[in-house]
Amino acid sequence: MGDKSPKSTQKKSTQKQVKATTADQKKKQAAASKQAPAKKK
Repeated sequence: MGDKSPKSTQKKSTQKQVKATTADQKKKQAAASKQAPAKKK
């Protein structure tokens, strides 16, 4: 648990970034899917 080596901290930061980007993409996709039908009309 108390591993403060650069590799372990890098892994944690990249995992956080990946989670954030995937969540952001899901939000954008949801917004796009909601807007698409309205634009067609």
